[in-house]
Amino acid sequence: MNQMSRRQFLKVTGATIAGSSIAALGFAPATAMAEVRQYKLARTTETRNTCPYCSVGCGILMYGLGDGAKNAASSIIHIEGDADHPVNRGTLCPKGAGLIDFIHSPNRLTEPEYRAPGGTEWQKISWNDALDRIAKLMKADRDANFIEKTEDGKTVNRWLTTGFLAASAASNEVGYLTHKTVRSLGMLAFDNQARV
Repeated sequence: MNQMSRRQFLKVTGATIAGSSIAALGFAPATAMAEVRQYKLARTTETRNTCPYCSVGCGILMYGLGDGAKNAASSIIHIEGDADHPVNRGTLCPKGAGLIDFIHSPNRLTEPEYRAPGGTEWQKISWNDALDRIAKLMKADRDANFIEKTEDGKTVNRWLTTGFLAASAASNEVGYLTHKTVRSLGMLAFDNQARV
């Protein structure tokens, strides 16, 4: 008859106790192995975008749930790097990988705010009011500072007192249209945050 060593005894009793504890908790290995796990992105809508953080312009894929029905709020549930994007080829830095936390942050601003000159409090305003205010201020500055001709009579049509910085989350097409719009106003100080 073979003698059981102490190590063998502990292995057998440990496995028996662990197995009976798992069974007591309702875990059935055959049932668990037979279940087909549902793919979490199966019912989502995929949207391509550009990471908003830095000027690298990495491509991201955002997955959202919600069909746009009247009482159903859609929500982004997953973000990953775009493997087809030529800049990052599916990789993301830690800030880009944490975009889902940025989107769902309770501190994220979702509407414009305005603080009057000399004021201390911010007040929420509508997008229409914010865009109207920006347009009025731009027109007033352009009317006051537009240079049509130089001193020697050469036509230049310049507006030097205002600059424009375009966002990195814009596509090449949006960048082209932005460039055309800004240059048609005579603005010379113009740059884009990313070259995507």
